[in-house]
Amino acid sequence: MSVRTIRTALVATTAMALSVALAAPAMAAAPAGTDHEATREAIEAAVADGVPGVTVTAKDGRGAWSATAGVGDLRTGKPRSADDRYRVGSITKTFVATVLLQLEAEGRLSLDDTVEKWLPGVVRGNGHDGSRITLRQLLNHTSGIFNYTADDEFGRTYFLKDGFFEHRYDTVTPEELVRIAMGHKPDFAPGTSWNYSNTNYTLAAMAVESVTGNRYGDEIRRRIVQPLRLRATLVPGTYPKLPKPSSRAYGKLAETATGPTYDVTELNPSLAAGAGDMISDSGDLNRFYSALLKGRLLPAKQLSEMKDTVKVDAIPNAGYGLGLIERKLSCGVTVWGHGGGIHGSTSEAVTTADGRHSLALNFNADWTGDTDAVVEAEFCGKAPVAAGDRPDSGTQQRVQPDVMSVSRLVG
Repeated sequence: MSVRTIRTALVATTAMALSVALAAPAMAAAPAGTDHEATREAIEAAVADGVPGVTVTAKDGRGAWSATAGVGDLRTGKPRSADDRYRVGSITKTFVATVLLQLEAEGRLSLDDTVEKWLPGVVRGNGHDGSRITLRQLLNHTSGIFNYTADDEFGRTYFLKDGFFEHRYDTVTPEELVRIAMGHKPDFAPGTSWNYSNTNYTLAAMAVESVTGNRYGDEIRRRIVQPLRLRATLVPGTYPKLPKPSSRAYGKLAETATGPTYDVTELNPSLAAGAGDMISDSGDLNRFYSALLKGRLLPAKQLSEMKDTVKVDAIPNAGYGLGLIERKLSCGVTVWGHGGGIHGSTSEAVTTADGRHSLALNFNADWTGDTDAVVEAEFCGKAPVAAGDRPDSGTQQRVQPDVMSVSRLVG
């Protein structure tokens, strides 16, 4: 299997159970009258599948509930915390899309503006043409622009062991990331199909900077983080460490889910600029998505645009909007949100359309575990299927560090 194949695989379901639970789960008490037993079982199952540790927080009309399972540090055995901060990967995309939609609401741009208008000469080469691509097509992944994380050399440099340990602290500029994509042909003509591309959101973040004259991280902070009082949420720039409280993050740094496990907590997040570089915690993510779906961050017109989805064959019962994924669960409940993964971190954050029931979680691993099972457990009350009883038991599917996946399916 080539590095490019790993980087471009978009569908990742459950992985083979790799080990027994690493530690007994530490659980927070649920509010009176609230039953999250299926969710408890789902995070315990993730640990049984080989995830070192899980942290999850749910919030509904009856209050907030948090739980942890497994460990946050394999060396010391320290448990995970409900207050852990972690890298959220492609959940970053919802923040970037929200800022662009706010700018549209202010009349400072139109989502039907071309990329060329705001980033002249940037999207050009090998058939790429920014004058034929709109900002909207960046946000819903219909631009056809090549995904820079699918580049073989990029994969060897940042996702495999030797390259990662040599380059983990390197700074990569957004312009350099886009140039990598421009070295390849487009996936398709703009607007004719769908393909998840991190390049789209690196460009979207660059467009925010072109329109406002400010760094996109500063705009996210001013427009979203500060008004919602998201105290654990930040755009770290090039800073490689996770702020406390936090757990260690673990990855395989290989083309398979077997072999040694490495501590990959520290890295320069510029490799995921605009596409997956943010840090947050579960409480903040619930607050963000709840506020977004309740209309506190966008006028009705822009929120409707954000929820106008493109059907994606690779994502069962789901559609992709503007940095926002709609998913219909097995019990008929519809949730909105995004997922994300980056080295040593797999996250999910979803909420119901009315913003009243939210869930956010993180695995401190990038190669195993099933976030979808936790979502189904919380909203549908379904306990996960034991690893040995799953139809795919005995097989392995490489879960890629996202900067690349969507919602563990894409993100």
